[in-house]
Amino acid sequence: MTTISQDDLVDSVADALQYIACYHPPDFVRAMARAYERETSVAAKSAIGQILINSRMAAQGHRPMCQDTGVVVVFLKVGMDVHFAGNDTLQEMIDQGVRRAYLNPDNPLRASLVAPPLGARCNTGDNTPAVVHVELVPGDALEVTVAAKGGGSENKARLAMLNPSDDLIQWVTDNLPSMGAGWCPPGILGLGIGGTPEKALLMAKESLMTPIDMDQIIEHGPRDDIEALRLEIFEASNRLGIGAQGLGGLTTVLDVKIKDYPTHAASLPVAMIPNCAATRHLHFTLDGNGPVRLTPPRIEDWPRITIEASGQRVNLDTLSRADIKTWRPGENLLLTGRILTGRDAAHKRIVELLDSGQPLPNGIDFSDRFIYYVGPVDPVGDEVVGPAGPTTATRMDKFTETLLAKTGLLGMIGKAERGPAAIEAIRKHTSVYLVAVGGAAYLVSKAIKSARVVAFEDLGMEAIYEFEVEDMPVTVAVDSAGESVHQTGPAHWRKIIADFPVPLD
Repeated sequence: MTTISQDDLVDSVADALQYIACYHPPDFVRAMARAYERETSVAAKSAIGQILINSRMAAQGHRPMCQDTGVVVVFLKVGMDVHFAGNDTLQEMIDQGVRRAYLNPDNPLRASLVAPPLGARCNTGDNTPAVVHVELVPGDALEVTVAAKGGGSENKARLAMLNPSDDLIQWVTDNLPSMGAGWCPPGILGLGIGGTPEKALLMAKESLMTPIDMDQIIEHGPRDDIEALRLEIFEASNRLGIGAQGLGGLTTVLDVKIKDYPTHAASLPVAMIPNCAATRHLHFTLDGNGPVRLTPPRIEDWPRITIEASGQRVNLDTLSRADIKTWRPGENLLLTGRILTGRDAAHKRIVELLDSGQPLPNGIDFSDRFIYYVGPVDPVGDEVVGPAGPTTATRMDKFTETLLAKTGLLGMIGKAERGPAAIEAIRKHTSVYLVAVGGAAYLVSKAIKSARVVAFEDLGMEAIYEFEVEDMPVTVAVDSAGESVHQTGPAHWRKIIADFPVPLD
């Protein structure tokens, strides 16, 4: 019988969450470095480079690599000869660890959890409760896998009840483009095949916790049917030309993971969950001899990539609608001046005020201004703001027409593509939509020279800030005529890959 103290589990979960917020798994860094080396799309290569630079900076500065520090998911394999010393339930112990990690004053993590899921959706303040999965297994040890799952990738999850005769690979390649770029490719696809609907989804999530090994499969060839299927889906996915950040390129997925389970004769449940460029998970074992001891990776394990910020310099404080009409999709810009921020909750409040004829709060004037879709991490030390990368812009699509029509808003900055309604609103109002690199939050934050909350402080990280930025790198994603780089870029690279097949290894 092994006795594991409550404190050891709490301490281990807290330390693990701090660790994975700042350090990418080494296998992911190596896979991204290989993708960077073989990428020939200029825009995609720059995006991958920024992600790798951001990863190294986060590790060196011990700060979150992504502003979305995720919903905590913990998998526990509890040995049947394990006894827990303490009065709390496993859920309560895990939540204590989460609370300690997210409220750590030396490195606070962004609390993203809201409750209830419908209605008030008030931030819980400490990112609890976690999602906990427990399995009883033989043995006298506790195996723990801690993951932090961001909304950008989780929101792109897919579940289908296919017929047994349906083409699985076709289903993947049909669905992958529809997921857009909000999940921050390049990343990893996790598939759960078989069982029942909820089992398929759980297997898809679990599959993402395993190391990246696609290069080994390519090198030695598949050793079984699952590896053969992984390789086939990997190659088919990358031939879609979606590329890093959806800008078009050679690498969309770094690996494909699969777990399967027997299923009903009439069924074929299939779940797919993408893991984004902020891949955060850690596996450890407790055996009664104290909490886990985590050794930071060596900085030398990161590639020494440097990218000079380039592009047209833009003064946001003097910018006019006539100026933005000259910008074209794919063009790089360096922004200097003042921008306002706002995400889902802020947009909802603004639209409610506008629709009711009420004035906007003091400090909110969108006339000839840009809005940045971001919920930053709190600052520490001499930071003006914590990691502040963009969030998925399509969530704001439903509000775009109203804001452009009633506020004088000049343009928007976010992550990934815009939907048809938003693109039409941009064209109609001769606005523009720019993208910053998702997965480069710490790097992006270095362009922010001052930050202050100007409205809706009660919304926490979803409050409206005013940022003063200097040489903030962005790319024109949708121009004033409604042309989108997320449509033209992948289409261009699909043709290149089809006409001149590129080795994916």
